Formats: sequence, C-alpha cells, structure tokens
Amino acid sequence: MSTVRPLAVTPGDPAGIGAEITIKAWQNRKDLPPFFLLDNPARIEAMVKASALDVPVYEIEYPEEVDGVFQRASPVLLHEFSRPVVPGEPEPRNAVAVIRAIDRAVGWAKEGEAGGVVTCPINKKVLYDGAGFAYPGHTEYLAHLGEVERTVMMLAAPGLRVVPVTIHVPLAEAPGLLSTDLIVDTARITANALRQDFGIEAPRLALAGLNPHAGESGAMGREDLDVIVPAVEQLQAEGINAVGPLPADTMFHPEARARYDVALTMYHDQGLIPIKTLDFARGVNVTLGLPFVRTSPDHGTAFDIAGKGIADPRSLMEAIRVAGEMAAARAVLADGSNPA
Repeated sequence: MSTVRPLAVTPGDPAGIGAEITIKAWQNRKDLPPFFLLDNPARIEAMVKASALDVPVYEIEYPEEVDGVFQRASPVLLHEFSRPVVPGEPEPRNAVAVIRAIDRAVGWAKEGEAGGVVTCPINKKVLYDGAGFAYPGHTEYLAHLGEVERTVMMLAAPGLRVVPVTIHVPLAEAPGLLSTDLIVDTARITANALRQDFGIEAPRLALAGLNPHAGESGAMGREDLDVIVPAVEQLQAEGINAVGPLPADTMFHPEARARYDVALTMYHDQGLIPIKTLDFARGVNVTLGLPFVRTSPDHGTAFDIAGKGIADPRSLMEAIRVAGEMAAARAVLADGSNPA
C-alpha cells in the first residue's frame, strides 16, 4: 500500500456517527491503509475527550501529510461547518458543507492526491432542505462528479459480492424494469470493475433467476427465458464468464459461492438479504464504474446513537480496507502490470 495515496474519508452528516466510527477505525488501524478525515480538528478532539477515546488527533493541511503522521495520530484535514454540530440533531444549514466535503475528496481522488474516497453516511432530506440537493442520493452525485452516465452498486463482505440489477424500486415494478440490455450493461460494468479494481483477470459472474427455480422452463414465469437467458448468451459471446439464470435459493451456500466472484441478482432484497445475513457488520457499498475509487459503510447516519460512543466501526473499517485494495489494483494497472 506504500505507493497508494491516502484515502479521503468524508464526514457525511456531522450529526451522525461518521466522525466517531472514523476515529474508532484509526484506533483499529492495523492492516488498514492510511486515511484522513475531513472535519474540524477541534470538534474531533472534543468528541474524543467526551467519549473517553484514547486517540491523538493531528491537524493536517494537505493529503500528502498523512503518511508522516498516520501511525502516531489520526489525521484530520480542516473542514468547517456553518453551524455548531449537535450529535443526533441534523442541521440543514450544514448541508452545503456536507456537499463541499464530498467535492473536495473527489477532487483529490481525481487529481491523484488521494487514493480514493470513503464516504460516511449522509441524510438526503437534510441536503434537500438545506442545500436544494438535486440528486436522488450520494451515488448519483458521485456519478455527476465523475462525469459518467451510469454506475453500478455492489455490496461486498468477506466471502460474497452481490450486484442488484434493479435497486430501490417497488418489488412489483422490478420485473417490468428488467431488460436484456439492462442486465448486459450491468454485467459489463461489473466485469470490468472486477478486473480493474479487484485484480480478477477473468471474473466469474453468476446471474440469479427472477422467479422461483429460475422459472422452471417457463412454468413459473417467462422472464428467465425471455430476458435473462438472452443476456447470459450475449455476455458469453462477448467473452465474459457468465452463467445463469440460477435458482436464487441455491446460490448462496458456501459451495455455490466458491464457483463465482460476484452474484448478479434481479432485485434488491434477492441479493442484500444473503449478504447481510452472512456478515451484517462488515458489509460495504462499492460504486463500480467511476473514474475514482469509492466505497462506503453499508449503514446510515444512526442519529439515534450519535454521540453515545457505541457506534460499531466495522463496516467503515471494511470500506477503508476494500478501498485500499481497489486503489492498489488500479495502481498496478496504471503501471502496466498484470493485476492478477
């Protein structure tokens, strides 16, 4: 990891648990790549003192300073908020500063000063109310900053990666939104990202069926035959190692998971229930298809426990670890070496 620049951790909503879990991640920094938090160092020092955490805080001015201090103190790069931060009490007047932190982190990542961006959770309503935020969520805004038309959401935990083809839509609408083109486009982005970001030279994709038993040759619905099978055939013709549609109820036991690198599921819960059951605490949200590395913990702002010192940092720690691995894989490709 020594050749990879430090990761920029955005604070998310400052009234949430983002700063606390970042400081706790530094406490447990063994095997994590260097990272820094954008926030107000004085605020972080007060939070550390109030929580009785044994963490020295060091204010930095530039990302390049991280390597010199990371092993002895938690680096915090000054980022001001407009209004005082009260844990658990979101303040819309801080929304502009929340967005600005994302902008700064992405700017450093695009310029090569940061190895990637790890985003702590935001609250979309606060951004809508306080800044007129014009995007459905974090990911869409990052796609805008990255100047890409489409990204893919991957959830990753030790032992499993899943990509839902349709995401935050009512279940009743998911079958109508599925198309062969959508599945193929999602699979292409996924396969390319596994090569570029995870060093998997020939990624193996397993596509879940939509219906029980993958439709049982049309007896339980035609979508598997009419939509998913043509997608698999097209992907195979393009040289992508894709199989399916597979019955979703037999795809996630250990022996089945050993046969693929990522599972593409046809709707949200079909993929997220298995991964959250397998390892709820260490699930990571990875955005594929961006020109920079981005991960985030797979949970929200947790306003209800903010400031109580009980937030679990494991998902953020895993997000930092995965982002570091992705940045290292991209660095290998940039050097013209074989990522595998």
